[in-house]
Parts: sequence; C-alpha cells; structure tokens
Amino acid sequence: MPIKSLIRSIPDYPKKGIMFRDITTLIKDPVGFRLVIDNLTQHYINGEIDYDVIVGIEARGFIMGGALSYTLGKGFCPIRKAGKLPDEVISQEYALEYGTDRIEIHKDALKPGARVLIIDDLLATGGTALAAASLIEKLGAVVAEMAFIVNLPDVGGEKKLADKGYSIYSLTEFEGE
Repeated sequence: MPIKSLIRSIPDYPKKGIMFRDITTLIKDPVGFRLVIDNLTQHYINGEIDYDVIVGIEARGFIMGGALSYTLGKGFCPIRKAGKLPDEVISQEYALEYGTDRIEIHKDALKPGARVLIIDDLLATGGTALAAASLIEKLGAVVAEMAFIVNLPDVGGEKKLADKGYSIYSLTEFEGE
C-alpha cells in the first residue's frame, strides 16, 4: 500500500485554489503509520546521515519525530509555537501567506556542534523549515538533514531549502497535482 494513496486531498482549503494534503488519514491507518515510521527508520538507520538528535516541528513533526526517535535510539527535541515552552527560549519569526508566526526552542535544547535531523509532515513554501533551521543554528548546532512525509515541489520550498544548502528527504510528493 503506497503512502501517497492514504493521504487525503481537500480542494480549496484553507482558501480557494489551495489543494490541502491531509496526513491525518495516513497516520490514523495503522499500516499507513507503520509504513511512514518504518520507511524513515530504514532510511536513517544505515548511518549515511550523521546526526545526534531529532527535532520535530509542532505539531505533526512531534508524531513522526517521537516514534522515529524511539526506533532509532536518538533523543527528541520539540520546536514549539510561541509561548508553549516553560523555560528560557530563543524564537524565530517567519512569514505566512497573510502575516507572520513565531516558533521557539529551549536555549539549552541542543549542544553546540550537535547534528540535527529535522522532521515535519509536509514541505510546501519552506518557511517553517527555514525558521526551524535558523533556531538550530542559533544554538550552534548543525542541520544534518530535513525529512518530510510529503513534498510539494511546485510550491517552492524544496528549492528554497536546497538553495540554502539543506539536504531534504521525503517519502512522497505531489507534483503538479
């Protein structure tokens, strides 16, 4: 069963002209969720990407990141929306289609020089991923790779991340669809 076939597409959400790719139908399916974690585990267990810790971006990055941290025997660190972490944080603002948002990480979350694998559900414009990378680098850590379930290459995020020198891995993509 292909992962892509379990992702629901919702036209005109959150606004007209947008085709929303909903992974909740994928992760609610026990076989689908297992396929996601097993495929990511197999990709990262071989050691081709050197990393020390997995960082998941709120909220769906927590789902995959937590499970992947368990299967790979790595620590997990959350990047949260503003105001959700209890201790000292650093934050990064990023652009949305209409306005801005902010994400945060604890100041002591990563050791300088740590190699980080960023996990999130979907790569579209790349804004959230770039903000997460900025936070990681502000702490002196290094982004080893970014992994996503879905890549939407037509939206431009993959190119933005590649232009900044980031390595990207995705399980499936919706191109021109």
